Amino acid sequence: MKRLSLLLCGCMAHLLSAAQTSKPALALIPQPVKVTQTTGEFVLPKTVVVEAGSSADVANVTAYLKRKLSTSTGAFITVKSTAPTAPIRLILNKTADTVLKTEGYKLSVTPKKVVIRANDAAGLFYGVQTFFQLLPKEVEGWEIAKGVKWTAPAVEITDYPRFAWRGLMFDVARHFFTKAEVKQYIDAMVKYKFNLLHLHLTDDEGWRVEIKSLPRLTEVGAHNVKKVGQFGTFTPPTADEPRTYGGFYTQEDIKELVQYAKDRFVDILPEIDVPGHSLAAVVAYPELSCTPGADKYVVNSGEPFMDWSGPHNRAIVDNTLCPANENVYTFMDKVVTEIAQLFPFGYIHLGGDECAKNFWEQSDAIKALMAKENLKTMSEVQAYFEKRLEKIVESKGKKFMGWDEIIEGGLGPNAAVMSWRGIQGGITAAKAGHEVVMSPTTFAYLDYMQSDRVNETKIYATLRLNKTYSWEPVPDSVDARLIKGGQANLWTEQVYNIRQAEYMTWPRGMAIAEDVWSPKGTKNWDGFFSRVEKHFPRFDEAETKIAPSAYDPSFDATLNADSTLKITLTNEVNGLDTYYSFDNSFPDRFYPKYTTPIDAPKDATTLRVITYRGKKPIGRMVTMPLAELKSRIKK
Repeated sequence: MKRLSLLLCGCMAHLLSAAQTSKPALALIPQPVKVTQTTGEFVLPKTVVVEAGSSADVANVTAYLKRKLSTSTGAFITVKSTAPTAPIRLILNKTADTVLKTEGYKLSVTPKKVVIRANDAAGLFYGVQTFFQLLPKEVEGWEIAKGVKWTAPAVEITDYPRFAWRGLMFDVARHFFTKAEVKQYIDAMVKYKFNLLHLHLTDDEGWRVEIKSLPRLTEVGAHNVKKVGQFGTFTPPTADEPRTYGGFYTQEDIKELVQYAKDRFVDILPEIDVPGHSLAAVVAYPELSCTPGADKYVVNSGEPFMDWSGPHNRAIVDNTLCPANENVYTFMDKVVTEIAQLFPFGYIHLGGDECAKNFWEQSDAIKALMAKENLKTMSEVQAYFEKRLEKIVESKGKKFMGWDEIIEGGLGPNAAVMSWRGIQGGITAAKAGHEVVMSPTTFAYLDYMQSDRVNETKIYATLRLNKTYSWEPVPDSVDARLIKGGQANLWTEQVYNIRQAEYMTWPRGMAIAEDVWSPKGTKNWDGFFSRVEKHFPRFDEAETKIAPSAYDPSFDATLNADSTLKITLTNEVNGLDTYYSFDNSFPDRFYPKYTTPIDAPKDATTLRVITYRGKKPIGRMVTMPLAELKSRIKK
């Protein structure tokens, strides 16, 4: 009898365990610090009372919550400052919870109510974002969804960010994006708890921010000739082609964007890229150049004007400001004065990257400056320029930041460094006691191709989703307190519209979000991608474009003895089957399945592949010319 009792207990325990584990896994991104699923679910009433404080910051949270819930659910929502029995309560801690610190939150979902507690309004906002991820996907829609049961699973969550700087850089200079499109980008990023939008506002292709004391920057520098195709290879525009493509943000536009971001707990970091990448400024004010004939220059439209083939980039057209010209520092003082007034964020980014110095080498003014200031190299000339800019920025009450090239020739005393050429620049700066934001090409460049180049807009490098997810922002050899955080960068030379900007950002942006929010040491690729897949339908509801590139296989090839190809296919997503054809037809799951490297038939010209999960196609039909594969084999 005792043995039977033990067996029954064991069976019951097994059944209870099975019941507990049968709960669907929560698809939360970024992964919270601590999640405990409990029993039951919260059902959203048709009339919802939200208890929340009335401060301006908290009002922004409730306005966001009210707008999104009412849009998708049709619920009637009211906010009250005191309503202890309200089904949704947003509570600021009267005594700070030391576990949560800044931006953290505790979210409790029970069958009776949803309670979010935080030390600050930002924490409440991020708790709301997590709550939305618990609701059905239709919460992301733009109209009332019919026939949806609005429930959230019961759960207890404690969560807070690993880093204070969690950013995305959006290049609005190469191709201009409207104010509404920038807002659209902000709306997408805050769902994943990003809090910093880095706007790359100036470059060779356009100056995008109004500077009232220097009107020609936007009168002349904000427009070029519209070109479509492969950026960097366009034919030079003729004199009669209209220079009407582009645009800029007025100062009122900037104020509106700053407020829109602030209402969503996002800071905007402005970047004015100097002394290189400054052709638009030079075209507007040729006297800023070291080079005679700059008055004949035009804003670049995507035609070649740099030589990137050597160890050091060389300019065909001088796109730099002249460090030996005092008028340049007067110009920069005017620019920084107005930028500092427009952007309340404490940092101003002044570029410093990829500055070609071959025209400086020919300049008598630069040679005289070197003699006067005892500068030995062109890197020291740029460092002289950067240090003077640092003083200008600091005179406006801001902190100076630049790309990691500003280290070369000697850093200014208080400069912050954004490390993009890998992580070494960040390591060097941190070891010298400088603040660092990590943003390496190896993990965080969203303009890179996400799949094989036969599937993607052609760029010179590839960055797969799993590589982005593997990023660790803090190198072992530095003081972690100096690593402020990290960000991903979306350069837009080959991004012509907001749909492509979305495609390039997501889902890699989700990986970056988890890299900079979730605790170190908690990553699991299979678990992450299973959560990502559950977010794809949410993007569909939001009408935000997302890349399916993770389902595409990678291709590798070697030559057999008879000069035919041996082809290896690799999937970054586990659990997929890949089917292929060499006969120019379009394979499905009844075609040969890839299991080991395959030999291409002698006379075949094309390999086609498609990935399946079970009986359902999940990847794109990929057409790979065998000549393309053969061209990649190193001889």
